[in-house]
Amino acid sequence: MGIIEFVQKWILRAQSDLKTAKDEILMKDPATDTICFHCQQSVEKYLKAFLTFYKIRVGKTHNLALLIKICKEIDSDFERLYEIKADTLTPYATGIIYPEDFYFPSFEEAMKQLRLQKPLKFS
Repeated sequence: MGIIEFVQKWILRAQSDLKTAKDEILMKDPATDTICFHCQQSVEKYLKAFLTFYKIRVGKTHNLALLIKICKEIDSDFERLYEIKADTLTPYATGIIYPEDFYFPSFEEAMKQLRLQKPLKFS
């Protein structure tokens, strides 16, 4: 499989995560932790698609600050992701997945994370 196919797969998965978050927010009693998780996953996968295109391997990390930093070294426009605090999504993938750390974001918090996706213009 070539680079372009890997990039396309990352993008398809990112779009799927974003769709899941958008669909879930419309449900009665939405699973806000799931929405926030999929928002983080969407951003992570788009960043990894970009890095894959430039043949940069980052391994299995969910750390958006690290991924943004690496992307910024290629294109300074990625600084904008720090400005809108996209890196603050990381804990939704790493910090609330174990029972002792369970956290259920409010509906408002989930909406905030979903709205964060719009200025990212990945989708």
